[in-house]
Amino acid sequence: MTAKELKAKVNRRLKRKRRIRAKISGTATLPRVSVFRSNRYFSAQAVDDNTSTTLASINSKTLSLKANREDAAKLGEAFAATLKAAGLNEIVFDRNGYQYHGVVAAFGDALRANEIKF
Repeated sequence: MTAKELKAKVNRRLKRKRRIRAKISGTATLPRVSVFRSNRYFSAQAVDDNTSTTLASINSKTLSLKANREDAAKLGEAFAATLKAAGLNEIVFDRNGYQYHGVVAAFGDALRANEIKF
């Protein structure tokens, strides 16, 4: 992939991200869970957009996991436990411009399987 193609790919994702973020927002009782996916790691955070604070976060690097479907499911289970400990059972899922497919979908399905509604 050339530098020009890579730049166009990143710009398309950022355009999708802006379009999604214009429609959703998080509160203290209904936080926005934003995910970030790289080739190596996966991270997520629950954000209260009214006060611009992070309520909970998780990163695959700290848990020695990789960015694949199996590890994303484990990360989703751990993040669901973190959300439940914070008293949050319902969220708004922000896929951050990524397709709801593969690792992102595995993370979301793991949240749903652990009774987090979105």
